[in-house]
Amino acid sequence: RKIIFEKQWFYLDNAIGHIYGTTFEVTSGGSLQPKQEVEEATTETKEAGTDNRNIVDDGKSQKLTHDDIKALKDKGIKGQEIVQQLIENSTTFRDKTEFAQDKYIKKKKKKYEAVITIVKPSTRILSTMYYAREPGKINHLRYDTLAQMLTLGNIRAGNKMIVMETCAGLVLGAVMERMGGYGTIIQMYPGGGPVRAATSCFGFPKHFLDNLHEFPLSKVESLLSGTFSTEVLPSEPEGNTLVEEESNGLSNEKQVTEEEPATEASMEVNQTEEQETMDTSTEDVEFKENKEKEMKENVREKQRKQWERRKKLIETAALLREKNSDGLIVASKFHPTPLLLSLLEFVAPSRPFVVYCQYKEPLLECYTRLRERGGVVNLKLSETWLRNYQVLPDRSHPKLTMSGGGGYLLSGITVVLDKSRSDSSHSEALKMEEPSSKRCKVQDLHC
Repeated sequence: RKIIFEKQWFYLDNAIGHIYGTTFEVTSGGSLQPKQEVEEATTETKEAGTDNRNIVDDGKSQKLTHDDIKALKDKGIKGQEIVQQLIENSTTFRDKTEFAQDKYIKKKKKKYEAVITIVKPSTRILSTMYYAREPGKINHLRYDTLAQMLTLGNIRAGNKMIVMETCAGLVLGAVMERMGGYGTIIQMYPGGGPVRAATSCFGFPKHFLDNLHEFPLSKVESLLSGTFSTEVLPSEPEGNTLVEEESNGLSNEKQVTEEEPATEASMEVNQTEEQETMDTSTEDVEFKENKEKEMKENVREKQRKQWERRKKLIETAALLREKNSDGLIVASKFHPTPLLLSLLEFVAPSRPFVVYCQYKEPLLECYTRLRERGGVVNLKLSETWLRNYQVLPDRSHPKLTMSGGGGYLLSGITVVLDKSRSDSSHSEALKMEEPSSKRCKVQDLHC
């Protein structure tokens, strides 16, 4: 199929069979050809200026016009040769410093050389891509914040994790990659079904998906209250009875037609007419039979899919009822407080949980609610600070632009919640805090 990327279009047919990391050159017609490595001539000493103070960007330094460059492209001249001609026709190139020259060449190569490198998908690459291009789809979840989530959530092989996210499946894919196909993942989803657009981009093998379960958020409350029940599982569709009924109907019709009296003379007269009517009737019967068979097959397929869906739902409900999950990851556009309070019931004691939110205020409310409720320790609300650095020989420095914010994380560890003890200790603490005079007054009033 045709791929359009960075103002380039090409076909991936020729890329099949090559290893990841191979660099391709887009030739005419959009086909990919592996790029041959050409050693750059280093014998020539570059002419470079001492500084760039006298260089003025007035747009007149380049002699080649846009039409000239277009004419070179139409002739079939490669991007490397076009870049070389741009360098030769630039009046200010030799006056630039060596670093500025390298920067100029790199910029022009990116613009005119149609070179593509195919890399293996990973969490780092996909999260960087989504954050740079479509941050709204992943709730502005920055890649370093995602890394913090995976670390704080103690994601590892063999875990039984609950993931609730509305980040196009990016967080789910990151958890699946970290677990390596070992363990169990239960994805909680809102609406009609789970969204896994980013998860499909990872290209996981089939056995990764075998350990992935899904459960709707709308049924969590009924599961906690004990009123959860699915409809009676439909049995496998039995189509034999329908076929028998049809065959019986056809045989009856045949018997009726056979029993009708007919003379030899009338048969000889109307032989041609009967032949035509018989042909049309058999065609109609065959058409009807085929149509009914297709409808029955569609009905059976729908029933089978419903049956499988309900079966999986019952299996996932049984997994959640055990209430022994090893961790909880929440990264959604919904308010985190009701989500977290309900989903924490399925997490075993002494297990980590992480909640992501783009804004601080919902997590502050969630923090106070958890402190009032109890059952958690090591509760922390944090924000990661990220600054990119350019690391090159003799010119390593922090970049001028940096990200304004990558969201906030609320993390903690679950403990056993004893409601009776917590209530009694809370009342005792209130009594101890009361001054002696006030306690005496209260006692006098009771007397």
